[in-house]
Amino acid sequence: MRMLGSLEPLRAGNSPSWVAALLRQPWVMALVRVCLVSAYLIGGITKLVHFDAAVAEQTHFGLHPGWLWAALAIFVEIAGSLCAIFNTFVWLGAGGLAALTFVAMLVANDFWHLQGTARFIALNGFFEHLGLIAALVMLTYLSSSEQRSRG
Repeated sequence: MRMLGSLEPLRAGNSPSWVAALLRQPWVMALVRVCLVSAYLIGGITKLVHFDAAVAEQTHFGLHPGWLWAALAIFVEIAGSLCAIFNTFVWLGAGGLAALTFVAMLVANDFWHLQGTARFIALNGFFEHLGLIAALVMLTYLSSSEQRSRG
């Protein structure tokens, strides 16, 4: 019996041959890692270059002191992204990005306090962030599986 959520279909060859061939290419997962963390990396660099705006953003969402939260977000976004991109300490980098995303979900997408269109937009953003967290968990799983199979 196949477990829900396992990678067994890919390993068992249940995917079309062209999909399996594509996924075996070494550049594919590297590109996927870059794409997954691109928003975090660009966000971290942008916050670093425009630190005053990053502080104002944190203060706007009620996070005080704003400079501390901005510096923490910058560090996690850049360092976590680099861990994921270079496939090293993925558990730490992806975990940091997931934790940052979880805080953002609660602070910036508090749909339970809103009404109408604002609620709809925040609800959508909340679940988009939840999807990102799931993708970061999957990246960590795939990275650790890859390392186990090599080691």
